[in-house]
Amino acid sequence: MQFIDQVEIEVEAGKGGDGIVAFRREKYVPAGGPSGGNGGRGGSVILVAVENLQTLLDFKYKHIFSADNGGRGGPNNRTGANGKDLIIEVPCGTVVYDTETDEIVGDLVEPGQTLQIAEGGKGGLGNQHFLSNRNRAPEYALPGLPGERRLLRLELKLLAEVGIIGLPNAGKSTLISALSSARPKIADYPFTTLIPNLGVVRKPSGDGTVFADIPGLIEGAAQGVGLGHDFLRHIERTRVLLHLIDATSDNVIADYNTIQQELLAYGRGLAERPQILALNKIDAVDRETQDLEALATQLNHLSLAPVFLISAVTGAGLEPMLQKIWEVIDQKNASEMAQENYV
Repeated sequence: MQFIDQVEIEVEAGKGGDGIVAFRREKYVPAGGPSGGNGGRGGSVILVAVENLQTLLDFKYKHIFSADNGGRGGPNNRTGANGKDLIIEVPCGTVVYDTETDEIVGDLVEPGQTLQIAEGGKGGLGNQHFLSNRNRAPEYALPGLPGERRLLRLELKLLAEVGIIGLPNAGKSTLISALSSARPKIADYPFTTLIPNLGVVRKPSGDGTVFADIPGLIEGAAQGVGLGHDFLRHIERTRVLLHLIDATSDNVIADYNTIQQELLAYGRGLAERPQILALNKIDAVDRETQDLEALATQLNHLSLAPVFLISAVTGAGLEPMLQKIWEVIDQKNASEMAQENYV
């Protein structure tokens, strides 16, 4: 399935139905008076978040959406039918922007959450509405109002609690395949992962936690270099960042600093997000020439974050790393609950 996480769409709500001019024409009712009904309301355009969608692919093939118009008013004071609302399904995590102003219209996170993005036009008034003591036989009615028309940009930000970040070929895809049932493409060359991969990792309690494998960042990603700029938005919602570093690299410290600089340059609080560091591929390191423990200590002093020595291939060190991730997530949950109770 092709992964599309940013699209532009045009939506137009339905036009309100026209009011009509009509008079009662009944036997034995010589002065029936005006009886033109009002037009019906135009249909609105509404977005709804659903769990069974993971991409905005559908909008690549259709990007113009129109709701139904309201019905014309009828005689005998009958109001026209309201236009049917147009319901558009989007993945959970979709942020809606007004293309012209770049302002956020809404953020659809929870399943079933709805957002009206274009309001239907009001129906026009029939001539019965204008009956008065001064005007006993009004011969005019109002047309329905046009529906709201908008140009919008939809951006999908994946909903994952743990975001796995790191330079290309750090082993992110291998790790998420080892921790979950996700089966991303894995190969021995950079930029194997061209789309974010999601995997559900089970906690000891049995609850599932979503991990996101974010495509490799490189220097300059925050300014649009490489793939990282397109996918940095997907770690904005994560609660914990798992920074994976290739232990076989010639300069582990420089690799760490590269990613940190990109998080800082991108902003939106990513650099302040809780991090856990993992030196991966320890199975491929010559312990006689590389002191991994000393390297982990150096990284710990530099980052002030816990550092784990792991191998996504053999599974070494994964359990202690996961325990720390659960601990950090639980602490954040407790902190957020305490803040909510305080408020």
